[in-house]
Amino acid sequence: MLLYSAQHFSSVIITELLNALFQDVYAEHSPVPKNDYSLQMQFGSYTSLPEEAVNRAAQLRAEINRANRLYYIENSPELNDAEWDARMQELLALEEAHPNLKTPDSPTQRIGAPPAAGFDEVVHPVPMLSLGNVFDEDGFRAWYKRALDFLELESAPMVCELKIDGLALAITYRGGVIERAATRGDGERGEDVTANVRTIRSVPLKLEGPPENIPPVIELRGEVFLPNSKFSTLNIEREAAGLPAYVNPRNSASGSLRQLDSTETAKRPLDMFFYALGYVEGVDSPSSHWDTLQAINTWGGRKNEWTRKANTVEDVMAAIANAGEVRDSLDYGIDGVVIKIDSLSLQSRLGFVGRDPRWAIAYKFPAERSETTLKAIHVNVGRTGALTPWAELEPVIVGGVTVGRATLHNKDEIARKDFREGDRVVIQRAGDVIPQVVEVESKNQRPADSQPYKFPNACPSCGAETVQAEDEAVTRCVNGTCPAQFERLLEHFASRGALDIAGLGERVSQDLPRLEFVSNIADIYRLHERRDDLIKLEKMGETRVDNLLKAIEASRSQPLSKLLFALGIPGIGSESAEWLSRRFHNMTGVKDATEEDFLGINGIGPIVASTLIDYFSVEQNRQLIADLIELGVNPIDETPEPSADHPANGLTFVVTGRMESMSRSEAQNRIKLLGGNATGSVTKKTNYLVAGAESGSKLEKAQRLDVQVIDETEFISFMENGEVPVRAEFIS
Repeated sequence: MLLYSAQHFSSVIITELLNALFQDVYAEHSPVPKNDYSLQMQFGSYTSLPEEAVNRAAQLRAEINRANRLYYIENSPELNDAEWDARMQELLALEEAHPNLKTPDSPTQRIGAPPAAGFDEVVHPVPMLSLGNVFDEDGFRAWYKRALDFLELESAPMVCELKIDGLALAITYRGGVIERAATRGDGERGEDVTANVRTIRSVPLKLEGPPENIPPVIELRGEVFLPNSKFSTLNIEREAAGLPAYVNPRNSASGSLRQLDSTETAKRPLDMFFYALGYVEGVDSPSSHWDTLQAINTWGGRKNEWTRKANTVEDVMAAIANAGEVRDSLDYGIDGVVIKIDSLSLQSRLGFVGRDPRWAIAYKFPAERSETTLKAIHVNVGRTGALTPWAELEPVIVGGVTVGRATLHNKDEIARKDFREGDRVVIQRAGDVIPQVVEVESKNQRPADSQPYKFPNACPSCGAETVQAEDEAVTRCVNGTCPAQFERLLEHFASRGALDIAGLGERVSQDLPRLEFVSNIADIYRLHERRDDLIKLEKMGETRVDNLLKAIEASRSQPLSKLLFALGIPGIGSESAEWLSRRFHNMTGVKDATEEDFLGINGIGPIVASTLIDYFSVEQNRQLIADLIELGVNPIDETPEPSADHPANGLTFVVTGRMESMSRSEAQNRIKLLGGNATGSVTKKTNYLVAGAESGSKLEKAQRLDVQVIDETEFISFMENGEVPVRAEFIS
């Protein structure tokens, strides 16, 4: 009874009482109970702890964690606030009296830790990639058809989930106990926010269930958000304290999760839904996405209860319609519905295109609109010389976000819609993200002296004459020495998707050229010679400069694909940069390639090939590559070329009909990996027609042209074993 009566005293008094109790009463000590797995894992056997203290702490952890699950996950609270607080205070006192009792899964870890110096970088073992978007039924139907065509199936069951407007997180559990939580970041690397995530009550600190049913290492993924009701309360409290109100729940959640002091995060009522597995070790994953969600829920991870199955397009559209109807009644923001192919084996077959999975799509709700005044029109110059107009607006709230500027797209769009400074205009956030000016408001009244906007004929940065190609809507500055282009290129070169040079952001990218510290990209790698000068710059100092120089040095080891993307070559994104890297292996190979070489890469078309030739024909660009190589920025892609010894190398195949073990796309990929060519039409130059079931006109044409026809079994043997199919009439 002493323990329970002590709950009503301060934690200091409780601690003193417990210390006295344990010192006077318990003379014999015993190891940690076998059922307290997390404590055994973390600390092993503790003969220095009183048995009653160990047992009581384990009991309290179990009771509090159970209460948290019932309250936050199952919405059926078991303990009232006073009962919950009493148990928490008792556990805090026990852990203060006996620090070795403190475990990673203890609910006391939700209170927060001392401020951190910064966030460590985390490399995701399985990338957290983005989703493609569709905005109407036609777009969804087209996506679904592409997926089915790729799989060569008539239908595939799907799962629909609400697209929560929050922040994606990956949480790793080892031995069932939370080990690390990381933000999505750029999809490949995020920030370690473990201390902050521990404070979120709906995040299990320890997974539930028998140890044999929990993978030794497992990564749960989901979305962190701030409930709308809690957001309103939070803003009322901030305004009462004389602090500025937060703009919207999503930004508030982001800011809360990135607090260096996790005790501050603990004060923010963050919540979380789980929706997927990332890396899993040691136990077979479920066979479907639906079963995955049920498994996560069984382990204590909260899934969104709205989630539903769909077998047809009509089922999906009905789910989307329902989500739109309930949207305003939810206590959290959503901006659409995510649709996923349910079968995980089909997901694996579908794979990815670029950074988007083929097996999932986001159906985005129509953008919200507001009206405001277009105060002024400005023009930015991008890294490729493109002049992009944008509108300075009278700030207005659109979809819960205050918008003060928005894109105007291009010169032709301004002329077509006749946007003028001073107009009342309609604003929307495209995909609930990018603000854009849609149209002039219908009741807009212009003053008598209103004039159409005149797009600049000269570059706003360097004054050079601008050009607009006949087949382009973009107006460009073609001056290769344009300062604005170089600033944007410098910023792009250092961005996360490129060479990831921390500290070389927008402000520094503007300062370095302006102060003549750099005149081209290669000069970045000479900045160590100007360390003393850099330290003297405003807001720099020794620490920032040294961190910047370390990041620059580290960027030398980035892969070739990253460097190719970082150069900002028009038309070269991250995916096409990968293709170039694997084909040519080094910068010299890319620089010296012919247009024919580029066109020989699957995915590189005539426009991109021509752009590459144009880029590398410019002497300044060739010199830049030479300078980078001389400075040690010369990554090598050691991905092996297709074996020249494989008999498929250099041959041309056409795949037709339905195959049993793989789709046509998969068969074509296998051909390409071995150096063969996979084409869509049968000609005299075709070496083999791979004929699956229900082959049609292509089979007939192959027979007319005397092209050798092989079946699926022969094809697999050819690919895997190099056994060349031989016509029966050739066998003597």
